[in-house]
Amino acid sequence: MPRTEKQSVKIMARNREAYHEYFVEEELEAGIELCGTEVKSIRQGALNLKDAWCGVKNGEMLVNQMHISPYEQGNIFNRDPTRPRRLLLHKREIMRLYGKVKQEGYALIPLSVYFKGSRVKVNLGLCKGKKLYDKRQAAAEKDAQRQIQRAMKERY
Repeated sequence: MPRTEKQSVKIMARNREAYHEYFVEEELEAGIELCGTEVKSIRQGALNLKDAWCGVKNGEMLVNQMHISPYEQGNIFNRDPTRPRRLLLHKREIMRLYGKVKQEGYALIPLSVYFKGSRVKVNLGLCKGKKLYDKRQAAAEKDAQRQIQRAMKERY
């Protein structure tokens, strides 16, 4: 039976650096396997995606180097903050992404972590690395857009 009410989305962390370092070709949503204290820590906002990346090992998609700070009241139930965490994707999606990463030089980068209802979701990006001149061009375009907006604001 499908749900009729709209699920709320609350973004807990964004990887802004990924948009600077990579061209994001495709985005997809994945669930993530966490323990209880990690979910509580994410609810507090103690999460960092800066160096996070995804890879396939033994047919499972794992997110590596995603730092979730230990929960203060968690004592013995706390896990290693940077342990690899399994992403919940269909086998067909995992194999398709693995093929692109291996052959075409793409990288899988977590772009954001958010709550969709009560579930934690990860927004993955299939990304291609930017060269230095691409970064300069993107910065110039962004600056030009900012100046256009400023001029339009002053005019009206």
